[in-house]
Amino acid sequence: MLATISVSVTASAKNESYLSPNALAASPDGRMLFVSCATANRVLFVELASQRVKQSVALPSSPTGLGISADGARLFVTCAGPKSKVCIVDVARARVVTEIPAGHTANAPVLSPDGKTLFVCNRFDNDVSVMDLATKATTHRIAVAREPVAAGITPDGRFLLVANLLHTGRADTGNVAAVVSVIDTAAGKVVNEVRLLSGSGMLNDVSISPDGKYAIVTHILSRFHLPTTQLERGWMNTNAKTIIALDRMEVLNTVLLDNVDRGAANPWGAAWSADGKMLVIAHAGTHEISLIDFRGVLTKLESLTATSPPVRYYSKFGEGSHTQSEVANDLAFLVGLRERRKLAEGDLGPRATKVVGNVAYTANYFSDTLSVINLDERDAQPRTIALGPQPVMNQARQGELNFHDARLCFQGWQSCASCHPGDARVDALNWDLLNDGIGNSKNNKSLLLAHKTPPSMSTGVRESAEMAVRAGIQHILFSVPTGDVPTTIDEYLKSLKPVPSPRLVNGKLSAAAKRGQKLFRSREVGCTRCHPGPLFTDLKAYDVGTGARADRNANELDTPTLIEVWRTAPYLHDGSATSMHDVLTTRNTGDRHGKTSQLTPDQINDLAAYVLSL
Repeated sequence: MLATISVSVTASAKNESYLSPNALAASPDGRMLFVSCATANRVLFVELASQRVKQSVALPSSPTGLGISADGARLFVTCAGPKSKVCIVDVARARVVTEIPAGHTANAPVLSPDGKTLFVCNRFDNDVSVMDLATKATTHRIAVAREPVAAGITPDGRFLLVANLLHTGRADTGNVAAVVSVIDTAAGKVVNEVRLLSGSGMLNDVSISPDGKYAIVTHILSRFHLPTTQLERGWMNTNAKTIIALDRMEVLNTVLLDNVDRGAANPWGAAWSADGKMLVIAHAGTHEISLIDFRGVLTKLESLTATSPPVRYYSKFGEGSHTQSEVANDLAFLVGLRERRKLAEGDLGPRATKVVGNVAYTANYFSDTLSVINLDERDAQPRTIALGPQPVMNQARQGELNFHDARLCFQGWQSCASCHPGDARVDALNWDLLNDGIGNSKNNKSLLLAHKTPPSMSTGVRESAEMAVRAGIQHILFSVPTGDVPTTIDEYLKSLKPVPSPRLVNGKLSAAAKRGQKLFRSREVGCTRCHPGPLFTDLKAYDVGTGARADRNANELDTPTLIEVWRTAPYLHDGSATSMHDVLTTRNTGDRHGKTSQLTPDQINDLAAYVLSL
């Protein structure tokens, strides 16, 4: 199991003054902890006895995940980019000795139990590379669902479980959820998709119990069917772990990590004690850690009556569970089974976590520290290991912290990143915000280039991104914008840069995309009338035929930028188009957004290839 990855690195954070620890691995003898540092492009060797950094190994690009060989001699580091690399580090010599090419934004390297094969998730290629470590070559790649960001392998090596960050498909249906892809490693293909409870997204980690019987997936459980009128009792977002029974590859249940009156925002890394009795989960948004009696959780679940209907939303969140179908709404389920410990003052943004002996460690992304938690000492204050000098944050970096910080939210239920994961992009859900009344859900928009493409929101109800940031703090986080918090978030969002499309070939348009570019620019199709370069929007609103009766000003919808549109499915303001092909065909009745009805299927494919390359 690989602990976790960080979100993609912003331009503002690519600075040697920030380390941004985001993944952990431990030597088999428990003496050394390896820490990848996303914005410093290096991996640190931390000696646990002295709690000091002993070595620093430079890497070619931002590291996103770590794996360690059974003998502790080799460290496997995924280094992200459009053309990623897996760096093999000789631990004794503290140097990179081999580089293996990987896909777009590689992460989560997982070794097979026999040490012969390395599995690597390629986040934006939506697949997994299978690497033969004898030949140092990729033998094949296995397609998975959407944005694989974490993986774990069963102790027998038979199955690889892959956590996909976001759901695929439409957002305007009753059941919208991300899946865990199950790969049969011998067959080299996905043999099952474990669908989580509707509203499940932002899957950050999957961790398999030492006995191989269960997997834990950390994620957010969004109550997107409800209007965003309040936060109490998890009205908008709850934070959860889903337990998968590996003997039948099915969800056993989803357990909330929040309390009745206090959210546990943004669960990230998960790790087990060696005996499997305790589960450790890091909460990146509230800067704390949960220590969970996992066997007690199983016992409590077994005591509940099983029900045949699937789990659905209920009007009274947080009430005690009487049946297994009620657990996912029970904010008190973990009472007596879980201890929440706040990290030491100044330890910020715990993402990865690792248990070594009777001690848990967290990698704290924003403070460049490790937290040290003794599992045997109840209520003991976590200690801190500084990985370098205390970082001095510029405004953009402070804004990145604020964007991910649930302390800004009423009762800590969520942060801005809860709905805009992956560097302020999308959660692929429809939300009924109160900007324009109740009962008219709209698909979440990426915040990339938001400050350059006013107005904000699908109906343009906010004149600028600055206004939207402040309104979001007030009406979505339910708190009052204070000090320079909104300004720093503005600076963070302005610092974001587009990620090159996975559709590009060596950084350039494919032959199909070049043909599509000609169609895009042609008068006959007319895309550039509303989507001119360089921002690919004219900043105006039009009636494109997708407005709903409940929408205010339904005939006037903002023209979004097409830059990085490959990353923001589903499409249209109602999330009704699964693919760009749908946008250009079935969801373009009357040629309201581009004259595409006269195009041949091949031309449609070419046009889609170009748009998805922007």
